[in-house]
Amino acid sequence: MVSKLKIILSFSITAAALVILFLFAVNTGSLKVTPIELLKGLFVSYNENVATIFDLRFPRIFIAILGGAATAVSGVLLQAVMKNPLADPGIIGVSSGASLTAVLITAFVPALYYFTPLFAFLGGMLAFILVYSLSWKGGLSPVRIILVGVAIEAMLSGIMSAFNSGTGSNYSGVASIVNANISMKTWDDFFTLLWYVLAGLIASFFAAGACNLLSLEDKTARSLGVNVTGSRIIISIIGVLLASISTAIIGPISFLGLIVPHIARLLVGSNHKLLIPYSILLGAFTLLLADTLGRTIASPYEISASIIMAIVGGPFFIILLRRSKQKYAG
Repeated sequence: MVSKLKIILSFSITAAALVILFLFAVNTGSLKVTPIELLKGLFVSYNENVATIFDLRFPRIFIAILGGAATAVSGVLLQAVMKNPLADPGIIGVSSGASLTAVLITAFVPALYYFTPLFAFLGGMLAFILVYSLSWKGGLSPVRIILVGVAIEAMLSGIMSAFNSGTGSNYSGVASIVNANISMKTWDDFFTLLWYVLAGLIASFFAAGACNLLSLEDKTARSLGVNVTGSRIIISIIGVLLASISTAIIGPISFLGLIVPHIARLLVGSNHKLLIPYSILLGAFTLLLADTLGRTIASPYEISASIIMAIVGGPFFIILLRRSKQKYAG
């Protein structure tokens, strides 16, 4: 049982850290402004440096915040459905299915760009259904789902990489999705992402109570009047939606949906009414931190946030897998 003080401190410190990181990210680059200059330039009088930062850096920062929040909450929901802390939209193939669909729409039907998140959602759902179907063997084993998901993810990622190579391997359009590069994102990308993410996050708040009930044994949940199958389907759809819309704009970010929920449970507990809002904060902070580090550690060159997350997330996944071996074997 996590104490109330620890929960309050976790929310407060993470929110403050996100604000500080935001200010640091705004000043990461050749142009730098003070917080006072930033506020004046945004709300009082025109400032050329602030205007440039607003057009070039702000969309990238806000997209990282939205994408991190969406991916983290997606991980929380999928883990609740599968009762498996190893579930992650990237690991089980959802992100690859979504990004492959987004790549095809971007390459062949660019006129439908603003509907890319919806098509990505369909691709993510198809990948999710495929993983579940191939994992069924007289029942669903959590580890079998992960293994099948890894295979599907590898196959779809390979197809995307091959397609990227065949289209010239540049960082516009297709390649920016494949490589999860958000350096050239605009306010149009942000607003495309915003409405879908808000809808998904609001839906996740309504699903928090059902997530708590799914943590019980199925028989116990049914005895309380819960439609277990229906709840799993609805929560899965919300989780896949959040992962897919983020992937459609940013590209696949591995391990974010695994790391953030795990750390969040340690800090605020397993009550999804607290876990979901805290994962929003922590997910936003984590992806923005990864993107900001990618911009600074090899400046003037950049390392994609997806690469930073893979470097950190790989060892984390191995540690979590070893700790969960006994409980989730089968």
